[in-house]
Amino acid sequence: MLFIAGALLGPVVAQPATATAARIVRIDDVSPTRSEVYIDSPAMGRTIQVDVLHPAGGGGRPSYYLLDGLDPGVGQSTWLNATDAEPFFAGKNLNVVLPVGGQAGYYTDWQQDDPHFGRYKWETFLTRELPPIIDAEFDGNGVNAIGGLSMGGNAAFILAARNPELYRAVAGYSACPDTGLATGAVMFSIANRGGNPGNMWGPPGSRAWAEHDPSLLADRLRGKTIYLSTGTGVPGPHEAEIKPQLAENIILGGPVEVGINTCTVAFDQRLRSLGIPARIEYSPTGTHSWSYWQDKLHASWPTIGPAIGA
Repeated sequence: MLFIAGALLGPVVAQPATATAARIVRIDDVSPTRSEVYIDSPAMGRTIQVDVLHPAGGGGRPSYYLLDGLDPGVGQSTWLNATDAEPFFAGKNLNVVLPVGGQAGYYTDWQQDDPHFGRYKWETFLTRELPPIIDAEFDGNGVNAIGGLSMGGNAAFILAARNPELYRAVAGYSACPDTGLATGAVMFSIANRGGNPGNMWGPPGSRAWAEHDPSLLADRLRGKTIYLSTGTGVPGPHEAEIKPQLAENIILGGPVEVGINTCTVAFDQRLRSLGIPARIEYSPTGTHSWSYWQDKLHASWPTIGPAIGA
């Protein structure tokens, strides 16, 4: 039980499984080790694409659920076209599960359908409908980790705190796992993309916001392997590269990463106060951009991989 704003908050219970099981509509094999899986989700009320990187052979293996940012890719996970995730994971004995879609949805179950986004029931899909399908179709052994960048990293910590039995490890790349500190940014990011923030967890300060705050629920992360990384917003080595998004990285990605850094420090202090160990990497430079997330994906693997036996 938790005390929040003077009120007693009972145990956080994830949404129950839907009455009708999700099912595979079709699988398109892009290569022997990469598949596009199309799943009919009763919770979402539509077909959801999930990209899966997997070994060519059989045998039980763990799964790493890797979430996208605010503006996910169309047709494939942005991890596949903005980083070297596919070759990086090649030869590793695990499934990498990459949901496609969910713009500004925070991979959570929204309280109300949104006129712009439609029905968002991502937590139910990711934690109840999808894992049995991945384990059955891609020889998963039931051992999972979850991670993500920016919005997806926030969501990874939320899902891990709300579903502690499902994940052994959690990672966030430039993520803010303190929903209280991030409230304004979360609401702005949703509204800026045409959605109504009130449709997600209701008004800020409500019980539902508290029930989706990893900082308040941090004790539920005890015993898990935790990785978190942040830059400072100061231009670093990747800003020296010649690339089209250079100005955007500096003008927009710099200030965003400053906020992420502040949030990471606060979450680090929260974990320390509870005696919960975590690997948190503070880089002296770095903006809120994909080149740095690729670097941190590599840097995180010696922490996340062994935790799930990959």
